[in-house]
Amino acid sequence: MVKKMTSQHPKFAVVGHPNKGKSSIVSALALDDSVQISDTPGTTTKKRSFPLSVDGKILYELFDTPGFQRARKVLAWLEKHDVPANKKHEVVQAFIDTHKDDERFNDEIELLEPIMDGAGIIYVVDGSQPYGEEYETEMEILRWTGQPSMALINHIDETDYSEEWKKALEHYFKMVRTFNPMQTTFEQHMSILESMAQLKEEWIAPLKVSIKLFKQYQEQMIERSASLLARLVYESVSAVEKLSFYTQEASEEERQKIESNYKDRLRDLEVATQKHIEEIWNHDHLKTEKKVFTFEGMDLFSEETASVFGLTRKELLITGVTSGAVTGAGIDLLFAGHTLLLGGVIGAVVGGTGAYFGFNELSEVKVLGQTMGKRYLEMGPMENRNFPYILLGRAIYHTMKVAQTSHAKREVFDIEMDQTFKEKWLDDTLRKSLEKYHKKFRSGKALEAGELQEYEEIMKRILKHLIDA
Repeated sequence: MVKKMTSQHPKFAVVGHPNKGKSSIVSALALDDSVQISDTPGTTTKKRSFPLSVDGKILYELFDTPGFQRARKVLAWLEKHDVPANKKHEVVQAFIDTHKDDERFNDEIELLEPIMDGAGIIYVVDGSQPYGEEYETEMEILRWTGQPSMALINHIDETDYSEEWKKALEHYFKMVRTFNPMQTTFEQHMSILESMAQLKEEWIAPLKVSIKLFKQYQEQMIERSASLLARLVYESVSAVEKLSFYTQEASEEERQKIESNYKDRLRDLEVATQKHIEEIWNHDHLKTEKKVFTFEGMDLFSEETASVFGLTRKELLITGVTSGAVTGAGIDLLFAGHTLLLGGVIGAVVGGTGAYFGFNELSEVKVLGQTMGKRYLEMGPMENRNFPYILLGRAIYHTMKVAQTSHAKREVFDIEMDQTFKEKWLDDTLRKSLEKYHKKFRSGKALEAGELQEYEEIMKRILKHLIDA
């Protein structure tokens, strides 16, 4: 006899007909994109365990299993044994012991073993295909195991036969739920976990703990992402690039080179952050069109990306006026009010005009060093007031999309642009709050204690609003 499982966390075997989305459901519920998924029936030939762990604690464990291949022959073997209901599970175990070396029943034994070891049953069907009586053979075999079970109706295509499936499934399973692993949300995931908890009294308490920990885990992922976004903007805006030269004057080629190096440095920071975000959300297997992640081919410094994520000229003017007015107010204070508040007006106009006409410029290229001998070009910190919003908009959008992408997806990962995205996260009040920090970042001055953490809190609120929406 196979030894029974002794660990305390709940286990579930995801079973069903071949090519009905079992592996996709395992991947989505285990938050694991390493699960092998294919359109070819019979891709899964061996059971495989996928535990979901948070902070070293296994919340629950899922088994990806092969599909039924010879269900009629298995059921016929079982039904030859006329036993009462309380003995039927022993017959199933006898079938496993008798046929464990019989290749004809390899798939059935692989899917039945975790069930007989104590795993609950999650039976998967495709609700886009009509119900057929041949599925009753599989469901009857599962009923012989005596294990608690539920059915999930997946939708692989657009057509919908859910109602006829529900009427049939309810004869065999304690619970029937609809679940699309390709479009799952955090709330839907929680709903399925709550349903799984109701399958067995002993699972209610541990799965309630799992749900609580899973919600905390979601919060942790948002917090870690917010920290990365804050660091990305700070390091990018404050970055300084240097290039040595040894002639009296820097050549145009050298000026172009430092600008190219400067842009590449900021691009690299963005790409590195994107990779870390994908790892945080357990999407480190995501496939992308190119090695360097782009938004439908839009480069970080392109006019297209500025038009989608950046501030408009009007918004830049208002932002510059606000920032400039603060500077001007300092002039008034310096002269103890004798300027009759002209400093605020002058500062606002100068600040606004500078922001407006600096719409497409990044940072001045400065020539530094001794008059004779080694000199160098310097570019940065970022002077363009629009850049932090462009970079931040792209980073927020990427994080939101990664967080909302099901782990069951295997197609090329590319982001479809939403031209209205900026309106969903950036308003005048938030822009004014952000500008205070962006101004400090581009000043080149050291941050005071807690300033970056304050910026992180803003990022956290933005991400939580968008991801939980």
